[in-house]
Amino acid sequence: MVRYVINRLLSVVPVAGVVTAIVFGLTYLSPGDAAAMLAGENATPAQIAAIREGLHLDAPLTVQYLQWLGNVVRGDLGQSIFSRQSVLSLIWSRVAPTIILATAATLIQLIVSLPLGLLAAKRKGGVTDQVVSFFGVAGTAIPPFLIGYVLIFTFGVYFDSMPVSGFPGLDSGVWEVLRHVVLPATMLGFAQTALVTRITRASAIEVLNQDFIRVARAKGLDEYTILVRHCLKLIAIPLATVVGMSFAGMLGGVVITEAVFAIPGIGSLLVEAIQHRDIPVIQGVLLTSACVYVIVNLLVDLSYPFLDPRIKYS
Repeated sequence: MVRYVINRLLSVVPVAGVVTAIVFGLTYLSPGDAAAMLAGENATPAQIAAIREGLHLDAPLTVQYLQWLGNVVRGDLGQSIFSRQSVLSLIWSRVAPTIILATAATLIQLIVSLPLGLLAAKRKGGVTDQVVSFFGVAGTAIPPFLIGYVLIFTFGVYFDSMPVSGFPGLDSGVWEVLRHVVLPATMLGFAQTALVTRITRASAIEVLNQDFIRVARAKGLDEYTILVRHCLKLIAIPLATVVGMSFAGMLGGVVITEAVFAIPGIGSLLVEAIQHRDIPVIQGVLLTSACVYVIVNLLVDLSYPFLDPRIKYS
């Protein structure tokens, strides 16, 4: 296990190199001029050039990349062009709402998808299976923002029972935080819930058709024991992979959800940075998202031996 972890960590090095190059390159290929936006509409070319020189944006691209990469290796993601705050501190100040939102969406996805997928597999071909299958297809086809607006109209306008914008501080209490998180978490996890339901159903059907399940039924085991203790245990690995990657995707891609519900998280920080052409912040958020993917992927891989003892890492 230790050797495997070391090899995986070493394999991250070239991946990180490629990621940093892509993140740095994409920000400079995008249109716009941060110096011009910072200078204002009435600025002269000389003033814009002075700002560009002060921000070291006039240096060759390779020099800028090496300087930025050296700072990243030391844990310095740079300074925001507009707020003049550390990029790391800006990300840290926005990370709590995003983590809470992604965690709540993942919990909703598991609570809904696992029972639906197992129930559909148990009643394959029946009405329940057809309804669940329709949900699995529709859930991945309906745009998430449409789900968000339906939730806002239903629970925020019609019933006027849930808050539909903003995010309270953590000191406001667990209940208040949950009230603000339920609707955006439902929107964020809706498509992933449909996907996990389909995967759970397909994997469970494959397991339930195996001989040892027939033997278990012949011995008189009830369906609950068969589904939970045997079937769910065998489909844990594909579920862990999908749910883990889904969680990483939520942490790095909650832009639409945070925009719809006006949540000050990582996604909204990225949108603000793009609007202001704040290159260091854009690079910092994208790099952080990429690192989250790598870390979650590693953790999912390391969880396999615990989910299935037959798997051994040497």
